Amino acid sequence: MASIDDLFKKPNAPSNKRKFEYSQDSNAVYKAAKITADGSIKSNGKATVEDEQDDDDVEAGPAPPPDEAEESVDDEEGRFFGGGITNDTADVLDFIDKRDQGDDSKPEKIDAAWVRKLALNFERKISKNSELRAKFEDNPQKFMGSEADLDADIKALSILSDHPDLYGEFAKLGCVASLVSLLSHENTDIAIDAIEIINELTDEDVEAEQEQWDLLVDATLEADLLSLLYDNVTRLDEANESDRGVLENLSSRTAISESIGKDTSFIPWLLKRIQQKEATVSQNRQYSAEILAILLQSSPFNRAKCIELDGIDHLLQLLSSYRKGDPAKGTEEEEYVENLFDCVTCCVDEPNGKSKFLDAEGIELCLIMLREGKMSKPRALRLLNHALGGPEGVACCQKLVQAAGLKPVFSTFMKKVSSFHWPQIEVTLDVPLTPAQHDNQTTEHLLGVLSSLLRSLPANSTERIRLLAKFVEKDYEKIARTIQTRREHASKVSAIDREISNEKAELSEVERDDRADEWLSRRLDAGLYSLQTADVVLAWLVAEDDGARGRVKSLLGEKGEGLEVLRASLREQLDSVDKEAEDRDLVFQDMLATLIEHLQ
Repeated sequence: MASIDDLFKKPNAPSNKRKFEYSQDSNAVYKAAKITADGSIKSNGKATVEDEQDDDDVEAGPAPPPDEAEESVDDEEGRFFGGGITNDTADVLDFIDKRDQGDDSKPEKIDAAWVRKLALNFERKISKNSELRAKFEDNPQKFMGSEADLDADIKALSILSDHPDLYGEFAKLGCVASLVSLLSHENTDIAIDAIEIINELTDEDVEAEQEQWDLLVDATLEADLLSLLYDNVTRLDEANESDRGVLENLSSRTAISESIGKDTSFIPWLLKRIQQKEATVSQNRQYSAEILAILLQSSPFNRAKCIELDGIDHLLQLLSSYRKGDPAKGTEEEEYVENLFDCVTCCVDEPNGKSKFLDAEGIELCLIMLREGKMSKPRALRLLNHALGGPEGVACCQKLVQAAGLKPVFSTFMKKVSSFHWPQIEVTLDVPLTPAQHDNQTTEHLLGVLSSLLRSLPANSTERIRLLAKFVEKDYEKIARTIQTRREHASKVSAIDREISNEKAELSEVERDDRADEWLSRRLDAGLYSLQTADVVLAWLVAEDDGARGRVKSLLGEKGEGLEVLRASLREQLDSVDKEAEDRDLVFQDMLATLIEHLQ
């Protein structure tokens, strides 16, 4: 029997370090020994040990792992040799990576063909869900999968908002009608998804041409969108805001806004919703008031319907809570109050709205706000301006004087302050505010009220005499303030006129016509309306009273001006009236012509 020394002979030349055969393949070593389930090692035959005579050293054990340059090691701690995958697997993974990279570099083309494919899949999902719901009505588990697929397909339609040029193709394929029909789906989540997509596609932020937007919206209306929206108002949770967004989007077109008032019960519902008692004004209540204001602004029919439903009385009752106190700044309640004022202001522009406003004691409420309100004061003044305006405003003008309204109106016009608060400085003054320190809109509405009173109060009536007496008292100080206001706005408008004149010099006649609306808008922003209204007030005073005439001429002469500046302003107003417009104010035209004669 061989001894241990014979089996493991010592090398002829001792070495301090053992050397390994790096050329040996580690995979071959791994395959040479197979490990069984119990951990024993199997071999093909008996284990043998061969003596190797080597002058250098004895080499034993498996080969070490290859160099990192030859093969990357997945395990960072070095516990395993090799990458853990075969060469074939690595080739497959490389192929998949290259294919994925190729997909990223070639995005899907979104065109008419893509829309047709999208539409086909969408219709299939709707049909499949309908069939399964009908077949397994009592077993929701059977159709919930199809409902999830439908939900995903609805949300996928949002990509169309980035491609409004495809709206026409989408509508032509009938998908818009299918989408609208989902508003009546038994699953309210599906209905909400459909509303959200319609809201997104019709949103004003979508860069769609008017024609593209019209194609989509017309298709929704043909599918009875308005009625389905109203049906969803009562069955969906109020937390859902999408239906309100759709209404706001559609109301941008007057014809649609009018259809909302005619063909649905939205206006009665909104009036009822804004009157619901709440501890604090909720977002839903505020948004209901906002939608109502939008509908009233965009359609005379909607205003008439609101008036018929006693909307003015309901709105004034809601506003009466704020005649002295103000809502907290920056809250839903503040915006809610502003929307209520907007609603009433729209309604009093209608002739029958003015009479309803009188019956509901709207003049008295506005005067209380003018005397004691803060946040409500400028809004009440604006409301008065609209209520007193027009040929039908005579009764409102008389009521204002009878209700002792001249004092708060002229007090606001001639308002004085005891101090201004500037950064780090307090300056005490006892002089009237200049027009520049008045809010521009407040000045505009004040002049509008005075102009309406002079225009509408009957000649020789007690109310008119009291009005003229206010202008004459205290050495005509109200006339002086009116001329001061006129000069302030005339200066701003003149500066804009010079800019426009320079621009006209470089443009052709066609280009000038194209920019006419823009120039008019700039002049209005500079205060053209306030200037013209102040001139009408001064012209009335010149025509009514000799003393006032002398005072106006004297004050205008301080700047080298005369009555001709008033005459030129009124002539410009008369020339700007569209003689062919059906709704032109003939009484206003006659008034201007008569005043021009008195300014000779």
